[in-house]
Amino acid sequence: MKILFVHQNFPGQYLHLARYLGAIPGNEVIFITQREDADLPGVRKIVYKPQRPPTPGVHHYLSETEAGVLAAQNVARVALELAETGFVPDVMLAHNGWGEPWYLKDVFPDTPLIGYFEFFYRRHGADVGFEPGPPLIFDVGPRIRTKNIGNLLALDAVDFGQCPTKWQKSLYPQEYQSKLHIVHEGIDTQIVAPDPSARYAIPGTDIELTVDDEVVTYVARNLEPYRGFPSFMRSLPAVLAQRPNARVLVVGGDETSYGPPASNGESFRTQMLAELGSALDLTRVHFLGKVPYSSFVRILQISSVHVYLTYPFVLSWSMLEAMSAACVVVGSRTKPVEEVLRDGENGLLVELFSPDEIAHRVVDVLTHPKKYESVRANARQTIVDNYDLRTICLPAQLRLINMVARKML
Repeated sequence: MKILFVHQNFPGQYLHLARYLGAIPGNEVIFITQREDADLPGVRKIVYKPQRPPTPGVHHYLSETEAGVLAAQNVARVALELAETGFVPDVMLAHNGWGEPWYLKDVFPDTPLIGYFEFFYRRHGADVGFEPGPPLIFDVGPRIRTKNIGNLLALDAVDFGQCPTKWQKSLYPQEYQSKLHIVHEGIDTQIVAPDPSARYAIPGTDIELTVDDEVVTYVARNLEPYRGFPSFMRSLPAVLAQRPNARVLVVGGDETSYGPPASNGESFRTQMLAELGSALDLTRVHFLGKVPYSSFVRILQISSVHVYLTYPFVLSWSMLEAMSAACVVVGSRTKPVEEVLRDGENGLLVELFSPDEIAHRVVDVLTHPKKYESVRANARQTIVDNYDLRTICLPAQLRLINMVARKML
């Protein structure tokens, strides 16, 4: 089989699937991407770069759309070059987030295209306007509507779509729902599993933590409001005051992935440290930055309680991985989290903007660990039963590919 993947940040959501297909003798797997610094066995990577950035001064509604057109054009050029060599894929899989799949069917009109659809932007019912504050200005609605140009282009261009969760699928227009299949990319529960012997040495210190220590963990790609970072930080003074032996491990960078950046060019971490000042015992709060995956897994394995907070937005792998490691997850009472987490059964739900409630739940878990043993076990079982890579998600992805190929015959 000949398979073409496209994702600007190789391999993205296609890590497990591309690795699996690349390992099958006789398969020819090609991956178009912008990333230069990673490889997978059996996968031929082709790197492209947009010819230029979006036009300076272009209408701010349209900057992302122009960036998508530039990416789509360059992906199409790479695809045309592949076609000239005689490569015609049996199936194509491409993430829509950056416009890359928009013109693939113009190159390979007879090849089925499965688009990965992560988020349809909504003025109401999702992330926009979720944070308490003054009413949003009228401009927000038209801007959000225009932001979906790329989503609508791709929905028309693809043959089938993949969404990772039910809630994320529900955001898409009803008339396209029949195209979209709920298939999560999966959690490797054999790697992300409880380990009573796990240890984690905090870099730059002589401190080594184990499962016997009181460890509060928080993980995000970047430390920002969309992932509840301010509320988490504001909960810490109470946690540390009530649990004098607790330590806090914070994983994440200082950039901005979602939403507007922090003001004055500062990071949100810098802002929160300035706000909390001496109320925060920094000798027990460890900012680890972005860590290798092996370190991330060990951090989850020694976690006494893991805090995962998010706006109504894309659900992070890290929450599912924390559950797979049998963490007690204190999660925000928002729709993407509530799809997986059931309060008191396989995790604990809190109001995102209530540091007091977050602190209360975290302290209770640290104070009464045996009380939450069933929550830990149920968290792990939830992921094994619904998101396991080998038994659930990878087979579902392969079934989707086979179904698509049959329907296109």
